[in-house]
Amino acid sequence: MPAVTGYTRRQIALHWIVAALILMQYLFKDGIASAWEGWRSGAAATFNIAVAAHIVGGGLILGFAIWRLALRRRDGVPAITGDSRVQVALARVTHAGLYLAMILLPVSGAVAWFGGVETAAAGHNVLKVVLLALIALHVVGALYHQFVLRDGLLARMRSARI
Repeated sequence: MPAVTGYTRRQIALHWIVAALILMQYLFKDGIASAWEGWRSGAAATFNIAVAAHIVGGGLILGFAIWRLALRRRDGVPAITGDSRVQVALARVTHAGLYLAMILLPVSGAVAWFGGVETAAAGHNVLKVVLLALIALHVVGALYHQFVLRDGLLARMRSARI
């Protein structure tokens, strides 16, 4: 089987859709955070459009992450490139961590919200920071490839393979 040189249209679309959903989760988290704090203080759990959007957004991220993993398995992905073994290992760990966070964050959020499990909420809060760090590392790596190595890596996420 020939080496995979790029991503499919579906893989690229899902990448950017998930990126947008994650951004939305961070930008509009205040509604569910306020509702959670109210519930912890003894008030009835508030369910409004902001809470619903956060829950639906998390569910979509979880579903799309699983779909992306299935597509990776079915369609393959380009080889990780780098100028050292450390860089390749870091890329592998970063990608694995991103997928793990995209799965564990919605699950921990659902367990916290629907099950009232405060430990899950605490884990959710830790995972939010981990995900941000992984995203930052992912972006820095992509920019390093684009502007230092100049190896065209970013083009793989803009144009689908044929």
